[in-house]
Parts: sequence; C-alpha cells; structure tokens
Amino acid sequence: MATFTFNMPDVGEGVAEAEVVEWHVKVGDRVEEDQHLVDVMTDKATIDIESPVAGIVKEVAGEVGDVIAVGAMLLVIETEGEIAVEEEPEAAPAPAPKAPEVAERIEVETSDASDADDALAADPDPEPVPAPTPAPEPRHEAKVLASPAVRQRARDLGIDLAEVKPAEDGRIRHGDLDQFLAYNAGGGFASGKARADETIKVIGLRKRIAQNMAASKRHIPHFTYVEECDVTDLEELRAQLNAGRGEKPKLTMLPLLIRAICKALPDYPMINARYDDEAGVVTRHGSVHLGMATQTDSGLMVPVIRDAHAKNLWQLAREIVRLAEAARSGKATSEELSGSTLTITSLGPLGGVATTPVINRPEVAIIGPNRIVERPMFVPDGFGGERVAKRKLMNISISCDHRVVDGYDAASFVQDVKRLLESPALLLVE
Repeated sequence: MATFTFNMPDVGEGVAEAEVVEWHVKVGDRVEEDQHLVDVMTDKATIDIESPVAGIVKEVAGEVGDVIAVGAMLLVIETEGEIAVEEEPEAAPAPAPKAPEVAERIEVETSDASDADDALAADPDPEPVPAPTPAPEPRHEAKVLASPAVRQRARDLGIDLAEVKPAEDGRIRHGDLDQFLAYNAGGGFASGKARADETIKVIGLRKRIAQNMAASKRHIPHFTYVEECDVTDLEELRAQLNAGRGEKPKLTMLPLLIRAICKALPDYPMINARYDDEAGVVTRHGSVHLGMATQTDSGLMVPVIRDAHAKNLWQLAREIVRLAEAARSGKATSEELSGSTLTITSLGPLGGVATTPVINRPEVAIIGPNRIVERPMFVPDGFGGERVAKRKLMNISISCDHRVVDGYDAASFVQDVKRLLESPALLLVE
C-alpha cells in the first residue's frame, strides 16, 4: 500500500490560497480517479477539485471555511490494496445536490432536543396534569377582506383577523394591525412565537463580501453626494422606445442611466479610475468597464459590462440581462467578475430616498440611483409663469474616495448626468 499526498493545486494566476467551501468526501471514503473531492473559492469564483488517483481517503486538511495555501496538503489518499473500512451502523444519507458554483455554503447549528421528558421521569410522584381546555376554533380568515401580506403578518403575530376592526371600507390593512397591537399592548396580548437561535458560519462568498466591505471602509475615506433629478421626460422616452422595440430587449432605467454616465465621464477622468494605495498610483481609465452590483442567493456579486461607453441602449440592456442571469445562476466567469473601473448599484423598487453606497475597492467611486417617486412640482407654464404639475423624480447618490476625488468634481459630474437625464434627447446624440 502507498500513500499519496494531494496538495492544493494552482487554481489561478496570482492565487496564493483558497477557502474550503464544501467537502464532498470524508475520511474512510473510497474515491475514484477524477472524482469530485472538494469545492474551493478564490476571488469570488468557486472551483471543483478532482482526485488525481483512486484509493481510500485517510486525511483531509481543514474544515469548511478554512483557508489553505497553494501547495499545502489538501488530503491524503491510500492508493494500493484493499483497505478494511469500518462500516457505519446505517448507510450515510446521499449527498445533497450541488448548488451553483458560486453558491454560498452555510452551516447551521441547532440546539439539542428538550430534556423535559428526562426531568419528568426523575420525579417519582409527579403532580397530575389537568387536561388542557380545548381552545375555541378561530373564525375563518377567508371571510375577512385583507391582502395576502396582511394575512401573513397577522399569522406571524398570532392575530385572529376576525377580531380586528378595519378603519375603512371593510378591508383590514397594516395600519389596522398596528392599532390592534397598540390597543392590546397592556392586556396580556401574546406576540408571535420566537424563532430558535441559529449559529451561522460565515464562509464562501459571504465571507469574501465581509472582507471586501471591511477593507473598503477601513482604507477609503468615503463621502456621499445626493442630487434629485426630474426623469418625467426620460420615462416618456423609455416608454416610446419600448413600444417600438420589436425583438429587442425591454429597456429599464438602467441602460439610460449608464448611457448618461458614460457620456459625462470623459470630462471627469478621476472618477473612472482605480487607486493602488500601496503603490501610491492612480490609473485613470479611458474605457468604461462598468461594474453592476447584482443581488444573488449567494450574496452580492459585481459582473462587469465591458466597454460600456461603446454600447448603445439595446446592447446595454441585453448585456445587463445576460450578466445578471450569469451571476444568479453561478455561471459568471472570473473575467466577467473582475476589472471594473466604476460601479453602479441599484435596489430597483426598493431604492429608497437616498443611499450611501460603499466603494468597490480599488475603484474610487460608486453610483446609486434610487426609487422613482411622483410629486407635485412647479414647472414653466409656457407664458412666463409657473404651474403645478405631477412629475417623476429620482435621487442619484454617488460615493467617492476623498483621497482621489474632490467634492466639487463629484458634484459637477452628477450635475452633468442630471442635465442629460432631464434632456433625454441628448442621450441619443453621438
């Protein structure tokens, strides 16, 4: 019998270490050549490591979440002869289906079962327990007018909707639940059941996000500037373009905003830049490689729209959809997840009034559009006066690295973007 030590292979250029995110074998398992052994993560890409030999696993290095250097021992495999392996009393359950490559692995520890039965058995003469009084059946919620969200909240709070008096039109709303809770606060009303505590190990992509965000806030002196834009005309243009798009992808606000950003950036080269603070060098990029913060089941990822400045609205819309789907399905390549020169982050309909986004280091700026709202505004009436009209307004936030970008430049850049958005015909002029 021979022992084969399998060291962590070189998993990418410039990569010195990788994090273990999931083991697919354990000590005592028989493995075949090319069998999937372990998933490791580096720079937001998950890599499958396969066995170079067949044999019995004798030792594995580290647990999920541990970081192993390239060239260090990963696992030991006994390669010759039949090895008697002590069988478990019951067959181990089949492994769960593998999640997408970038998927985050989370280990959850739950508390042990209650010892109430043991305590009862230790009492030789326990007190008789009266039979519980059956609770009256609650009235059926279907007879009450309420939205699914209100019904779910009532269930979570343990509220019988039949006991809630609606404020108007017979339909129960969230405000009615709030009033019911306030009224019953002093009367012994019981809230919903508490969830069990969970201990979650921070590993994989979530760990990378935590490290990157901490490094960004630790090293970069952020400042944020927010401006309000009237996008009424822009929304009308978008509707017109979508009405005649044919087979082209549907335009959202994002391609139009990216177009405005790319048209304004040439006058502000210090915003489309990356700062190597260790070398003390700022690289001002001529091309705009726009990072697009994308929420996935595994956490936040930033696929990159290459040469965004050279793409028209339809090409941007198509690339946004393609990259978002690749990130969410775990199929985005390492090239598609690196090399951005500026990042845009949007929460869509959850955009809020204003945001203070965290810079995607080593970039020096990040832009965050917020939710579009309708408000009355004073607008010219065409006769030298003003009138009140309903307008669509959106705030734009920009966070910058104050070591590189001055406040005046950031504000001037956003004002130029605002001018383009409020005169959307300029976006279509080359």
